[in-house]
Amino acid sequence: MAKITKRFVDGLKPDSAAREVFYWDDALPGFGIRVKPSGTGSYVIQYRNNDGRTRRLKLAALGHLTPDEARYEARAKLTAVAKGADPAEEKRQKRMASTIEELCNQYLAERGPTKKASTLDSDRRRIERHIKPLLGRYKVPSVTRSDIERFMLDVANGKTAMDEKTGWRGRTKTRGGKGTATRTVGLLSGIFQFAVERCMRSDNPARGIKRFQDKKGERFLSPAEMARLGEAIRALESEGVNREALGVIRLLALTGCRRGEITGLRWEWIDWERACIRFPDSKTGAKAVPLGAPALQVLAGLSRRSDYVFPGTSRTGTTTAVWKVWSRLRQHAKLEGARLHDLRHSFASVAAAGGDSLPIIGKLLGHQDIKTTSRYAHLADDPLKAAADRISGRISAAMENETDEVAGIIPIIKR
Repeated sequence: MAKITKRFVDGLKPDSAAREVFYWDDALPGFGIRVKPSGTGSYVIQYRNNDGRTRRLKLAALGHLTPDEARYEARAKLTAVAKGADPAEEKRQKRMASTIEELCNQYLAERGPTKKASTLDSDRRRIERHIKPLLGRYKVPSVTRSDIERFMLDVANGKTAMDEKTGWRGRTKTRGGKGTATRTVGLLSGIFQFAVERCMRSDNPARGIKRFQDKKGERFLSPAEMARLGEAIRALESEGVNREALGVIRLLALTGCRRGEITGLRWEWIDWERACIRFPDSKTGAKAVPLGAPALQVLAGLSRRSDYVFPGTSRTGTTTAVWKVWSRLRQHAKLEGARLHDLRHSFASVAAAGGDSLPIIGKLLGHQDIKTTSRYAHLADDPLKAAADRISGRISAAMENETDEVAGIIPIIKR
C-alpha cells in the first residue's frame, strides 16, 4: 500500500524475480498500479462484481495519465460498480462484439429468405457497395448517431462511387447521391433494429435520423406525348426494329404493370376468359391485373413460340434490347427525361384524370397500401377543375347576357 503520486510512479522499478507487482493506493481502495517484469506498468482497478467474482480492469498505461487523472477515472468506475455495473465485463463484450460486416451477413442470412428476390438483391447491393466499405469494420455497439449521419453525407457526396469492370463485358457503376443515401440509411435502420432484437446492442442509432427527401420520379406523359410515342412505335415497327421489345413497351403503357412483370410474363398466366393476367407472385404478392381491349389485342397478335410471352427477355428479367429500343423511342418522340417506369405513372395519371377513385387505381396497379396510390390524388382534381371552368364559364356568360342558350340561369342569379 502506498500513496500513488507522480514521485512514487517515477521511482517504480521492475522486479525481475516476480511475474508482476501490484501497488495499491492507500487513499482509494481498489485503485492501483501493475508493473510487469519488463518494466511496463499501468493503472488498474480491482473490484468484486454482483456475482462475487474478483475483476480487474486496466485504465491506462503509465505516462498516458497523471496519477490524479487516473485516480479520478478509477473513482468514476468504482462508483459505477457500486451501482451494479461491471466495467471489465462491458469492455470484454465490446472487444468480442461483432463488426457491422458480420452483422450485415447475419441479417441477410436470417431475413433474406422472407424477402422478395428483387428486394434482397437491392439490399445486397447497398450493403456491399456502401455499408461495408464505410462502416464494415466498426463494432456493432460502438456505432453512434453521428457515425450514421456522417455515413449518409459520405454516400450522398459520392464517397462510395465506383466504376469497375466485372468480367469480359460486364461493368458495375455505383454513383451514390442523396436518394441512395436516404434509402441506404433506411436499410441500416432495419439492420440495427435486427441487432437490437438479437441483444447485440440496446438501441437503434439510425432511428430518427433526418434524411434527404427521397424524390421519386413521377413523370407523366401528356396526351400529346402519348400520341408521339404511338407514332414512334409504329415508325420503328415499319423499320423492323425488335418487335419483342416494342411489344413489351406497348403492354407497359396499356397495363401499368412493372417492367419485370411484363418481361417475365408467361402465357399460362393470361386468363383470356376473364380478360386479366394472374400473376402468381409480384412485388406485392399474387395479384390479378385486368386487361383492356387494346392490351388483349396486342397479346392476341403475338405468336406463341415459348412458355414466355416475350422469350427473348424472360431469361433473367433484364432487358437490354428493351432499354435500347426505349432510348430510340424517346429520341423519336421527343420524350426528354421520360423513363420506362413512367409509363406506369402515366397509366395511373390517365385513370385519375378520368375520375377513377384511388382504391380502383390501386387495384389496377397492384398496390397493397392506399398510401402508395395517394401520390396520384392531386391528378384526380383535374376533372373537377374542368367542371368548375365549364360551370363558371356558363354562369359568367349568363351574367353578361352573352348567349340565349343559358338564359334559364339568369333568374337564379338575379335572386
